[in-house]
Amino acid sequence: MSQEALLKVSDISVYYGSLQVIWDLSLEVKPSEIVALIGSNGSSKTTLLDTISGLIHPAKGSITFESRPIETLDSFNIVALGITQVPEGRELFPDLSVEDNLYLGSYNPKARSQRAKNLKVVFEHFPILESRKNQSAKTLSGGEQQMLAIGRGLMSDPKLMLLDEMSLGLAPIICTELYKALREISQRRITVLFVEQNVRRSLEEADRAYIIESGRVVLSGTAKDLREEEKVKKAYFGL
Repeated sequence: MSQEALLKVSDISVYYGSLQVIWDLSLEVKPSEIVALIGSNGSSKTTLLDTISGLIHPAKGSITFESRPIETLDSFNIVALGITQVPEGRELFPDLSVEDNLYLGSYNPKARSQRAKNLKVVFEHFPILESRKNQSAKTLSGGEQQMLAIGRGLMSDPKLMLLDEMSLGLAPIICTELYKALREISQRRITVLFVEQNVRRSLEEADRAYIIESGRVVLSGTAKDLREEEKVKKAYFGL
């Protein structure tokens, strides 16, 4: 019997005003998986994450998390259930300290009670943040700021982490370090759904992937199978 999905998105359509940006899209993510969302700019990958997070509500279709419908819930209720989003651009508070930025991730009551434990977890994954916990976020390098954004997400005590363009603008050696941390986070039974422009890297790091074009899923499968898919080779690898 196949494992029950942790997150299930079923036939959702999403609009910005009168403009439809997602069309009857479905996907699922199972516990402890690392799943990639792949697509060009403007393919509505970020919109999909925002919809799962409750920042946008779908006009039709359903989203369930642990078999509970969440498509009408506000974002703060969705965070309390165990979904956290690490946004593109990090969205840190630059004048606050590293430690205070982390504490802001544990705002919901459940996470607040686990603050000390989760802070220890963050520092285990990113020791540099502990050594710089009293510095303001704006003094960190780009890679360190991304570590802080991920750490803030971990402070919410998540079951599912949504990551948007984690490696954007970062040097390859920093990206490798971040993906290593991502695999370690997954080993803590935190499920990961991530958006990434680098298709080759996505298919190296993910268990499965969905390829999205113009707000629709056009291909999905295991990362291994998609690496060998002729359409993927032609569209993304130039082969």
